[in-house]
Amino acid sequence: MSDLKPAPRRSSKAKAEPKAKPKVKPGAKPKAPPAVPAKTVGRALKASTPKPVDTATMVEIFRRLRAANPEPRGELDYTNPYTLLVAVALSAQATDVGVNKATRNLFPVADTPQRMLDLGEEGLREHIRTLNFFNTKAKNVIAAARRLAEEFGGEVPNSVEILETLPGVGRKTASVVVNIAFGDPRVAVDTHIFRVTNRLPLAITRTPLETQEALEALIPDEFRLHAHHWLILHGRYICKARRPECWRCPVNDLCRYPDKTIP
Repeated sequence: MSDLKPAPRRSSKAKAEPKAKPKVKPGAKPKAPPAVPAKTVGRALKASTPKPVDTATMVEIFRRLRAANPEPRGELDYTNPYTLLVAVALSAQATDVGVNKATRNLFPVADTPQRMLDLGEEGLREHIRTLNFFNTKAKNVIAAARRLAEEFGGEVPNSVEILETLPGVGRKTASVVVNIAFGDPRVAVDTHIFRVTNRLPLAITRTPLETQEALEALIPDEFRLHAHHWLILHGRYICKARRPECWRCPVNDLCRYPDKTIP
C-alpha cells in the first residue's frame, strides 16, 4: 500500500475576490441608506403604543370632564329634531360656525321636511352656498326630506339604523341626532373623538366605527349620554391635533400619550 495521500480536490468555484468599493466622484452625494421596511416601522410603532387605561382610570377621566362641564351642549344651532338632522348633515367638511351662519335664515322658512320640500333644491342651495359641497348637500337634504315626509309622516325616527338609510346621513350623523334629540346614549365619533380616544388612550382603534363600538362598550352608563360632547369639546379646544395643550388638560396626569407638550 502506498503512503502517498491523494491531493485534495480543487473546488470548481474560484474564490471570490472582495469587491472594490465604488469610487465616489468629488462633489457627488453619497447614496442614501436602504429604507426600513414598512412592516418593521409598524411593529416599532405598535410596540411603543401605550396600553388603554383601566376601568378605574376611565371613570376618573369622565368624572373630571363632567366636573368641568356638567351639562355639555353641541355647538350647532337647531330648533327641533329635523333641523338638528339637517344641521349635522350640513356640518360634514364644514365648521359649526359656518353651518350656523348658513342655517340662521334657512330654519325660519324650512324647519320641517315639508317646508324644506316647498323651498326646493334651488332655494336650499342659495342658503347653503357658503358651505363645502353645497350642491351635493342640497340634493341629499331634499331627498331625505321627501322620504321623511312620505314614509314617516314628517317625523325624524329615533333609530340609527333607519336614519342611516337617508341620503347624506351616515353613522356619525345618525348617532348625534338620536343622542341629542332623543337621549339615546350613542357615542358619535368624529376626527376629534377618534384622536382623543387613541391618545389617552381609552381604546386602540383603526376606524370611527370601531371607535364607536369600543366606546359604547367601555364607557360606564352614568357617563355615556354626554360622552360624545365631553370628548369632542376636549379634542376641539384642548387635545388639538397639531399641538395639544397638555399644560391645561384636566386629565393630564391620567393620560398615557407619550408626546405631551409644554407651554
